[in-house]
Amino acid sequence: MTAASSPRGPLTDGPRDPEHDPSASYALEPDYVAALTARVAASGAQTHEVRSPLDDAPLAHVPQSSPADVERAIVRARQVQQAWSRTSVADRARRLLRFHDLVLDRQDEIAELVCLESGKARKDAFLEIAHVAMTARYYARTSEAHLATRRVPGMFPVLTRTEVNRLPKGVVGVISPWNYPFTLAMSDGLAALMAGNAVVAKPDSQTTLTALLGAELLADAGFPADLWQVVAGQGSEVGTPLIGGVDYLCFTGSTATGKVIAQQCAERLIGCSLELGGKNPMLVLRDAPIERAAEGAVRGAFSNSGQLCISMERLYVADQVYDRFVERFVARTQAMALGASTDWEVDMGTLISARQLETVTAHVEDAVAKGARVLTGGRARPDLGPYYYEPTVLEGVTPEMTCFGTETFGPVVSLYRFHDEADAVARANQGDYGLNASIYTGDGRRGREIARQVRCGTVNVNEPYGAAFGTLAAPMGGMRESGLGRRQGAEGILRYTETQSVGTQRGLPIGPPAGMSEETYAKVMTVSLRLLNKLGRA
Repeated sequence: MTAASSPRGPLTDGPRDPEHDPSASYALEPDYVAALTARVAASGAQTHEVRSPLDDAPLAHVPQSSPADVERAIVRARQVQQAWSRTSVADRARRLLRFHDLVLDRQDEIAELVCLESGKARKDAFLEIAHVAMTARYYARTSEAHLATRRVPGMFPVLTRTEVNRLPKGVVGVISPWNYPFTLAMSDGLAALMAGNAVVAKPDSQTTLTALLGAELLADAGFPADLWQVVAGQGSEVGTPLIGGVDYLCFTGSTATGKVIAQQCAERLIGCSLELGGKNPMLVLRDAPIERAAEGAVRGAFSNSGQLCISMERLYVADQVYDRFVERFVARTQAMALGASTDWEVDMGTLISARQLETVTAHVEDAVAKGARVLTGGRARPDLGPYYYEPTVLEGVTPEMTCFGTETFGPVVSLYRFHDEADAVARANQGDYGLNASIYTGDGRRGREIARQVRCGTVNVNEPYGAAFGTLAAPMGGMRESGLGRRQGAEGILRYTETQSVGTQRGLPIGPPAGMSEETYAKVMTVSLRLLNKLGRA
C-alpha cells in the first residue's frame, strides 16, 4: 500500500475535486482501495464516503449492501459451510497459522490502514495486529482439544456409552465497531471458522477497509471463497436481515444497541454474545507502587484516545498516596506526545468523528460548569486534527455530572479519594456496568482477593487491561449491562457450537426385560441407584 502522489479519478462516484478542495487529496491509491471494496457483497450503485479522522482526507467510497445482498451472502455462506464443516480441524488450523504469519508479514500495511481509518496512534494499531495474530495462533493450537468428542459416564457402567459432540452452528454473523477495526472485525470470527462455521461480517461504516483487508488475508491464507463474507451499510439497513438469517450473532458495541440485538435474536431463538459498554474503575491502594500505577493509569485511560471499551474512566485512590499519585499521573499525562499522524512517536491519536468530539466536549463542559476541576487537558485541539481532544484529568466529579456514571468513551478520567478499601470496592461496583477493572497494590495476593469482590468480567492487578485481555486462554466479557457471553478461551469457541449427546446402550435395555413387571424393575433400579451412590458415582 502506498500513499497516492496525485489524484487519479474517483474511487466509485468520487469525492470533491482536489484541484479546488485541498482536503480532497486521496490518502490511498484508488487501485488499492478498489481491490478491497470489490470484496463487499453489494450489487447496487450506492456507496458511502469514508474520510480519515486524521486530516479529513478521503479514503474510499465503499459499496453499500442491500438487504437482498445480505440474504444472498448468507445463502452463499451456508452452501460453503457444509463442506467446510467436514474439513478436519487440523486442516483448518494449518490455514489459520498461515493467516497468523500473513498478519505479521503485512503488519505495516495493516497498521497504516488502521491509523488512516480510525485516527489512532500507530502503537495502538500494532496492538490490534498482535492480538489478531495471537488469537489465530491460540485457536489453531487448541481447537482440536476444545472441539474433541468427549466421553462421559453413561447411565449404567459398561452397559451405557455416552459421548458429547460439538457441532458447528452454521453461519455466524459478526457486527464489529470502529474503535478496534482489525481485532474486533477478525478475532471473534476466527474462532467461528475453527469451529466449522462460515462468517458474514458487518464492520462499522467508518472502518470497512480494514475489515476487507482482513478478509483478503484469510483468502490469501487458503480459506475457501465465500466462507468469510463482508457486507457494508448502516446497521438499520443491513443489521436486521443479517440477524434474520444467521444462526448465531456476535456483536461488540453500545449497551443500547446490544439490547435491541438481544431482542431480535430472542425472537428467532438464536444465541448471541454481546460485548457492550463500560465505566471501568481503577483502584490504587495505599501500598501501590506509585510510578507503576501512574503509568498504568495513563495507558488505561488514554490508549486509543480513551475509545476502548475496557479503558479506565474512574480512578479511586487511597488517601495515603493520593497526592503523590496525582502529581505523577498528571505529569505523565502532560508529557504525552500528541498528534494526528501515523508515526510511531505519537502517544495518543485523535477521536474518530465530530460526534465523538461533541460527546467528550459536552461531558467535560458539563462537569466544569457544575464544579469539577480540570487538572490537565480539557480542550479540543483543532490545530492537531479536526476531532482532536487533549487527554483530560478531572477532580471533584459528583453524581449530578454526566461523566460520573455515563460512559464518555474518550480521553477523560475522573479522580476520587477513598478512606476505606471496602468503600472503594462498593463505589467501583456502582452503576450498571461491569466490564473491566484494575487494582494496583504491592501485594498481588491481596489484589487478587479484592478482585473477587469487584463485579466485572475481567479484573487486572497492577495492569489496566492487558494481563487479562492479552491472555487468550482466559475468557473476556462483561457482567450486568456490559454484555452477555465471553470471547477468548474455551468459551470463545464453544459459543459457536451446538452440543450433541449420543448414547449407546449395550446388552440389557433401559426398561424391564421380558417377563419382569414394572414394579419389580423399579425395585431393581432402586437397588442399583443406591449401589452407584455408595460407589461414589456422579
